[in-house]
Amino acid sequence: MFQVTDRVRTIEYAIRDVLVQAKQLERKGKKIIYLNIGDPIKFDFDTPNHIKQALTKAVKEGANWYAPSEGLPELREAICEKEKKVNQVEIQPEDVVVTQGLSEGIQMTMAAIVENGDEVLVPGPTYPPYLSHVKFFGGKPVAYETVEENGWQPNVNDLRSKITEKTRAIVVINPNNPCGALYREEVVKDIVDLAGEHNLLLISDEIYDRIVYTERFVSTSRIASDVPVVGLNGFSKTYLMTGWRLGYVYFHDGNGRLTELRGGVEKEARVRLSANTPVQKAGVAALRGSTDHISLMVEKLRKRRDYAWKRLNEIDGISCTKPEGAFYVFPRVEAVGSRWKTDAEFVYDLLEETGVLFVHGSGFEPTYGNGHFRSVVLPPIEILEAAFNLLEQFMSKHS
Repeated sequence: MFQVTDRVRTIEYAIRDVLVQAKQLERKGKKIIYLNIGDPIKFDFDTPNHIKQALTKAVKEGANWYAPSEGLPELREAICEKEKKVNQVEIQPEDVVVTQGLSEGIQMTMAAIVENGDEVLVPGPTYPPYLSHVKFFGGKPVAYETVEENGWQPNVNDLRSKITEKTRAIVVINPNNPCGALYREEVVKDIVDLAGEHNLLLISDEIYDRIVYTERFVSTSRIASDVPVVGLNGFSKTYLMTGWRLGYVYFHDGNGRLTELRGGVEKEARVRLSANTPVQKAGVAALRGSTDHISLMVEKLRKRRDYAWKRLNEIDGISCTKPEGAFYVFPRVEAVGSRWKTDAEFVYDLLEETGVLFVHGSGFEPTYGNGHFRSVVLPPIEILEAAFNLLEQFMSKHS
């Protein structure tokens, strides 16, 4: 048997890894309620028609060639327009690299900054690719605490205590996946100040920037006037284009400190040729066309968020902080560590008995995610109700 490298052998992605057992059960005839992947299109959301039409028009009119590696000029311009209008962030087209989904942006950024032994500070819990890609390139992800009792806001003192001479960057995920936290402006400012004090790069994942329920989202780059920020964003969530795989990285710094880093990411973009050309054309339509669907989507999600949060807190042995952004809940299971040794054991036992599929919290970082699970709140309420009723019966049975 041909051997694989250690860096590949250790890759984990809990959100999709849990599918293996679910599909096995489904093949045996068990009905599965999939609440593991944040894909609105799998439920009762749909890509706006003007975006679909732009894609088909691009194909029919012959836009089927390789695009420039950094992205179509008109899309990079539209991204700058969007960031200025929505987030009050000033960037230029040459500061933008178009990627095949935000996930490719994470990979490219980590490939460009992480050497063997380097540390990257990530929120705990965090979106799993930040853990996987830092490790893949020889680095060490170091989780800083976010406080469940405080709406999963970052603990800036804990973050400060974990900065070492090996630290290369601080990752901010706002609004947060998996917790749904919307970081307060003063907290983001404290993180920006800390990065400036220690001459660290900020990496800000803002893909849920327009899916918020109470306070207004404030971009890290808007606050960080003199601290360099790599911004990561995409079209999957807000524009309901999950399977289209379109995202972007931008470099925000008025002092030229990101020139070499931007050049490195551009080299990576060249070696993988380009993002999908017709989809980029559709991306322009998404940004410059009607965005009426966003408010309707958020209002529908708000009702589902409210239902899920209330219903989960009614189940004995489950507690849940109210999310203020994105479309997830991240409840705590009190009996993990006693009735169930791990949260993964809890998730797989629940799946085996009920067919309800969540993602174990430790898959989002083993310290701060431990004892929790993540569920999407994307389905209609009747599906959420069926899933949570099964969860309640399961908890009652195993109390």
